[in-house]
This record gives sequence, structure tokens and C-alpha cells, in this order.
Amino acid sequence: MTREEAVKRIETLRGEVRRHERLYYVLNAPEISDQEYDALERELRTIEKQFPDLVTPDSPTQRVGERVAGDLPTFAHQVPMLSLDNTYSADELREFEERIFRSIGRRRIAYVAEQKIDGLSIALHYEGGRLTRAVTRGDGTRGDDVTSNARAIRSIPLALQGQDVPEALEARGEVYLPRSRFHAINQEREGRGEEPFANPRNAAAGSMKSLDPRIVAERGLDVWLYAVAQVQGCALSSHWETLGRMRDWGLRTNPAARRCAGLDEVLAYCEEWREKRDTLEYDIDGIVVKVDDFSLQKELGATSKFPRWAIAYKYPARRAATVVRDVIVQVGRTGKLTPVAVLDPVSLAGSTVSRATLHNEEEIARKDVRVGDTVLIEKGGDVIPKVFEVVLSKRPSDTIAWMPPAICPACGAKAVRAEGEVDRRCLNRSCPAQIEEAVKHFARREAMDIEGLGEALVHQLVERGLVRDFSDLYRLRLEDLTGLERMAEKSGCNLLDQIGKSKRREPRRLLFALGLRFVGERAAMILTRRFHGLDAIARASIEEMEGIHEIGPAIAGSVHDWFQQESNRALVARLRAAGVRTEEEPAKEATNTPTPTFDGMQFVLTGALHGMTREEVRTAIEARGGRVTSSVSKKTAIVVVGANPGSKHEKALDLGVRCIDENELRKMLELAL
Repeated sequence: MTREEAVKRIETLRGEVRRHERLYYVLNAPEISDQEYDALERELRTIEKQFPDLVTPDSPTQRVGERVAGDLPTFAHQVPMLSLDNTYSADELREFEERIFRSIGRRRIAYVAEQKIDGLSIALHYEGGRLTRAVTRGDGTRGDDVTSNARAIRSIPLALQGQDVPEALEARGEVYLPRSRFHAINQEREGRGEEPFANPRNAAAGSMKSLDPRIVAERGLDVWLYAVAQVQGCALSSHWETLGRMRDWGLRTNPAARRCAGLDEVLAYCEEWREKRDTLEYDIDGIVVKVDDFSLQKELGATSKFPRWAIAYKYPARRAATVVRDVIVQVGRTGKLTPVAVLDPVSLAGSTVSRATLHNEEEIARKDVRVGDTVLIEKGGDVIPKVFEVVLSKRPSDTIAWMPPAICPACGAKAVRAEGEVDRRCLNRSCPAQIEEAVKHFARREAMDIEGLGEALVHQLVERGLVRDFSDLYRLRLEDLTGLERMAEKSGCNLLDQIGKSKRREPRRLLFALGLRFVGERAAMILTRRFHGLDAIARASIEEMEGIHEIGPAIAGSVHDWFQQESNRALVARLRAAGVRTEEEPAKEATNTPTPTFDGMQFVLTGALHGMTREEVRTAIEARGGRVTSSVSKKTAIVVVGANPGSKHEKALDLGVRCIDENELRKMLELAL
């Protein structure tokens, strides 16, 4: 390809990729499959690699940049990012309108009502149609420059599109984390022994302040844009017109926004979304109400804190009052002690709540939660029950402040809070509570997949001293099991059969099952694929592991420290002696046909497969660099459809995700038919 041909082809490809990005991420109306889109982007990358001087900052290939060195730089807002005044009732909203009438006279006013997204405010700067800077709200006058991270969000265009693109533009909006991604991320964090995010907003804010854009790309953040702060080369007369022009330029605006002829329509809109907000894929905490006409906005002006032409109608947090009957302490598999409030059952946001986490002793002390207190509870991000505050006026006179335990409630060993940490931990590796949680994790379907080894049975095995660590599972005899409650000879034989089968699980699953801190399924797979077994992982240095893509310092340090302990190496040796597979099988002789790679591709399985088990499919896909997930989304590359597929197949068709059958999958995996 000549340079002249490259220039023309790059221009065509960038136009096509941008157009399909807008259809997919902004308009939710894709025209091509993910594979066709990936082929366009792959061709563009190839040509840009051949002609690196033709690469421009707004090229779709430049979304994820390098890690930021040091702290995020800051940037001063030319137009301050003011907050909004809040109101919580229809009467207060009418008072807002009365203040407007007192300022400009009584007249009919049109408003625009929009969902108030519970996320992180951001300002996007475009010059010559290209994204040049992205800045958080900060203190309203100066925010963090998060341009690299904003580029990693697919729904933020790197270049504006359409007719009459302005010479300069500052668009403002809200970055948020979809609820489905929030739940998936928290499951992954818990699997790695990390603290889950309290709500989607915290997760979004933490992601945007990361120094590594790859984290933003992996977490799947999204954006709704709702205002233009500055514009050159384009005349705009109203907010409603502005939303339409923003969509024309490829910016993602919320389709639920509505122009209202008067305050009655605004109030109806507020009530409509109060009832429907649980149906959304993102969190809202109210409705933003704006005077539509820009000339009226200018006439109304602003205070030092708030614009006088806009207000936030906030939904009150969904809370319920109940009584704390006890504070118990749960012991996790890593020894972490977590205080939990036992409550009188109460209905909240569609479910019955009888327990609420108190997180740690600092949190209890800060809120001064005591047994016997009446408390208000709410669901953080409408997800996790937590104690919001104590109703001090109802506190009984005989309550006493809660004291953190000096010893582990499960084993009596000393409970220690290390310097710089908020969590207290039991350091006794033989603690029965830790062993129970660890064995339950070991038996999980995603780990060693020991069917029948449930919570009640694990408790009996540990309580009777039959299981003190994972290796004891492989020494169990039928006579050990038949003496347990609800364990007959047949069920005992079935369990021993399941334990026997688990010996042949892949080493990646064993590494995950061992429960190393920060090591989830993905990290375990990456490590075992690189080192081919636990022996080589045990010998690897921190530097070797950190050099692997997706393996950071926390994971590398945790793995290295775990294998440095003699007791842990002895545990692996006992598992190996029991017949548990700790190393990868010898590779088969290579064929002339190259193995396909699925790097970065996400697969979903639905329906019954006949020639292969789901585990065999998952192993084959992951061996080629792909990933099997449980739900269909825009990021799904392929859905494998078996017999009697469920709703995942329908969702794939709705989203335009490629669907294949088992035979086509076999061909892709280069397996014999």
C-alpha cells in the first residue's frame, strides 16, 4: 500500500468506525456485528502501524493510552461547574417557580425535565471537532484532568460528527457505571478478597480517578451528556434545541428527557420516574428541572453557588426504621472480622431486610450504633443494606457502646488490627470459621466444583475435625460421612465421587480455589496459562508476575507471599500426593493448522450442548485467550446457542450479537467433529 492509498483508506476507515461507534454506543442501533466492527478497527490499526506518522489523537485506535505518571493534573474551568439547589417536594418546586415569577414577572414558562444521574460530573472539551480535554467537577472551579480515562469510554466520541460541527465546544454530563457491570465487578472483587464497592457511583468515581485507562476500559463506564457550557461557531437558543444538536454531533444524551409546557407536566414527570426508576440500568436520585429558554436563563442569572433557572427535585432516600437486636461478628476466609447488625425484619425497596453490614469498628464508632437502638437503614445505591443513622431520641437508657472483640468469636485466638488498616483479623490459620469459608470457596462451581458439599455439610465436617484443610477432603471415607446428619450411604458415595472427580480439575481452578487474596478466576487463569502449573508459579518472582498483562503489584505480591510460607507449600504438596492435578497436561503435538486466538473476545453459552460439556467449552475458549461470561451485553462477541436456549439468545438477537451453534463452535476451536 502506498502512502497516498493509506491516507485515503485511513480516512474511510475512521469515518466508518466512528459511525458504527455512534450507532452502537450512542444510538443503541448497531448495523453490523461485533466481528465486522472489529475487522474494521483491526484494519485501521494495521495501516496506522505501517504508517505511524498518520496516527492522530482522535483516531478510534487511540482510546486507551498509557498509564498516567504520578497524580492526575488539574485544570481550571473557564465556566464554573455550579451545583444545583435541591428540593424534595411539590410545594418546594412551586416555590422555585414563584421565585422565577418574582424575578421576571408571571408568564408561561416551558421547562426541560431530565433524570438526575447518580454518577461523576465531567466536562468534555472539543476543538475543531476533536476531543482535547476531559475534566471532573472537582471543587467547581478546578477539576482533575481525566482525558486519558475519558478516551477509554466508548460512548464518548473522540471526534464530533454530523453537519455544522462547532469550532469549539464544552459539553457537560455524568459518567456512570451500569448496574449490571456494578454487580459483576463486585463479584470479581469479592472473589479476589477485595472490599466490594458500596454503590455504582463510588465505583465510577474511583475508576475515573485511576491512573490507568485500561481499568476504565475494563469496567465498562458509560455517559449521559446534558448541557453545553461553551460553544463557538453555533447559535443555540434553548436547552431542548441544545440536546437535539448534541445528538446530531454524536454526543450521547438521555432519551428520557422531556420538554414540559408547565410545572404540572414537570411534576407528572417526577412522579412517573419515581415509580419507574427501578427499571433503569443506572441509578438516579431525582429529576433536574431547567428553564428551557436561554434568554430567560440569562435574565435569571445565578447566585454564587446555584443557577436560578434550574433546580434538582431529589427523591428522598428509601429508608426504613427498625431496631438493632444484636451485633454479631462474621469471620471471612481471610480472617477478616466484619460486624453485622441483626435487625427486626423490615421491608425496604422491595425486599425484607433483617441484617445490615456495619463494615468495621471505625464505622460503628462513628455512627455510635448500639444494641437496642432504633436505626434508619437504607440500601446503598439501592443495593446493599446499611445503617444510615441512629435515632438518638429513641435510644434506651441502658445501652452501652459496642466494643470490638479482642479475640476471634469463632476460635478464641487474638484478633489483631494492623497499623494502617481498618479491618481486624483473626491470625489463627486453624480458625474453624476461616476453614469453613475457605472450604465452601474451594468447592464452588467456579473452583473445584464439588457438588453436594454445601454449607451445612461443611460445618459438620469442620466441627467434627474431619476437615482441617483442603487436603483432608481427599482423605474422607464413607464411614466418616455416614455418621453425619442427613448423610446416607448413597449420598455419601455421591459426594466421594464428586470429590474424586475434582482431582482432575485444571490447575487454574485449583489456584482460584486456594483462595489467595486478590486472585480471582481471571488472574488464576492468566498465571497458570503463563507458568503451566503451581510449581512454576511458586518459583516465580514478583517482577516476573508483574510483567504479565493484567497482573498488577497487588496480585503478584499476594501470590509470592502465599507461596513463600512453608505451610502453604506443604498444603500444595499434600494435595498433589492425594492425586489433585497441580500442573498442566503435556501439550499435544502441534498441527499444521494454527490455533485461533480469541484475545479480548467475550463468549456467552445458552441452551444444552450435546458433544461437549460447558466446562470443556470454557476451557477451550480461555486457552485461546477468550473469556466466558454469564450475561449478554454490547461487549459480547459470540453467543453459543445450544438446544432450548433461554432469554440470552433473544437478547443477543436484539443487540445484534453474533450467534453460532455447537458445530460452528467446534470448527472455530479446531476440534474433530
